[in-house]
Amino acid sequence: MMYKKLYFLLLSLLLVFSCTAQQTDVDRAFRHAEKQTGIMLNAVEKEKKEGDGKGISPRNLEPSGKLRLVHSGDWTSGFFPGVLWYLYEYNRDSVWLKNAETFTAGIEKEKWNAGTHDMGFKVYCSFGNGYRLTKNRDYRDVIVQSAKTLIKRFNPAVGAIRSWDHNKDKWKFPVIIDNMMNLELLFAATEITGDSVFYEVAVSHANTTLKNHFRKDNSSYHVIGYDPVTGAVEKRNTHQGYSDGSAWARGQAWGLYGYSMCYRETGNKEYLQQADKIAACILNHPNMPADLVPYWDFDAPEIPNEERDVSAAAVIASALYELSTFSKAGKKYRSAADKIIKSLSTVYTAPEGGAQGFILLHSVGSKPSGSEVDVPLVYADYYYLEALLRKKHLEGK
Repeated sequence: MMYKKLYFLLLSLLLVFSCTAQQTDVDRAFRHAEKQTGIMLNAVEKEKKEGDGKGISPRNLEPSGKLRLVHSGDWTSGFFPGVLWYLYEYNRDSVWLKNAETFTAGIEKEKWNAGTHDMGFKVYCSFGNGYRLTKNRDYRDVIVQSAKTLIKRFNPAVGAIRSWDHNKDKWKFPVIIDNMMNLELLFAATEITGDSVFYEVAVSHANTTLKNHFRKDNSSYHVIGYDPVTGAVEKRNTHQGYSDGSAWARGQAWGLYGYSMCYRETGNKEYLQQADKIAACILNHPNMPADLVPYWDFDAPEIPNEERDVSAAAVIASALYELSTFSKAGKKYRSAADKIIKSLSTVYTAPEGGAQGFILLHSVGSKPSGSEVDVPLVYADYYYLEALLRKKHLEGK
């Protein structure tokens, strides 16, 4: 009997130790993120003084190591405010709150910018997180106006929101898989106002994308070109990937995240099924590395001598944590997300004090364009912190 009691005591201590160790991994990652972001804030202020005065938010490092700031209209402008909101969510330190409010305010004018589909990236990652954490009524109003602006780009004949206004020589009405990420803003607007028009546009866009973007193996094209009059598909391309038929890694990540989120917002089982299919495509791909940090394109020709894309890995991890709460394969997804986070937090992090304050290294923006290849990218940091918070929440449960 005494040995039995001792056994259960040791087992309990092991369980407690295991939970504490897991929690410590998240805490350690956030401590690193806090230190790096403090450095980033100083680097941003220095660059603002030395630059042309137009840049407000960090995006990447240039080949020279110089910090690149972008204006509010850049699709990445909302991610650094989002990083600050996530740090505030983690420790409720007023320093992060103040900085989050400051950087978020710099993007407000984008609520009127109908020349881009990137309203969700810009506004929901900044004002959306701010509203979620503070319930600031001004933030709520920005979200609603941004949604009103975004749906001006919706074409009923196509059933989707137009993505780019550039490259008109290539596509009459392009829709990119990235655009799935902007639908969360529309769902939020319906929740805030009770007006179903935003919800209906989001669902229509998700349905059109589900119908036309995916191949038989459940990988996705990057761009679908539509006829804006008839709604017919004219082209299927992969603009930022290796080839039109290849699986561009971040594109697969956007799809996984988008349909997991759409299931959360609608309860439509077709979206859950699609998220499961995309997850299987990603996790079972023969070219997925053992550490689950994908190459920039799953079909890039020089694998294993191709660049990894940490930004894709961070998005995948965050999506898998959410999908794990819905899917029958939840344990598998959570385990995979944990493995990605372990890889990112131990192998792909910037050295403390380095990289001008970026948290993660080794992301790829667009290799075919020779743009942002093997550099730190702000959206990798954003989705990494989001994934860490989701991990922390799941472990808390």
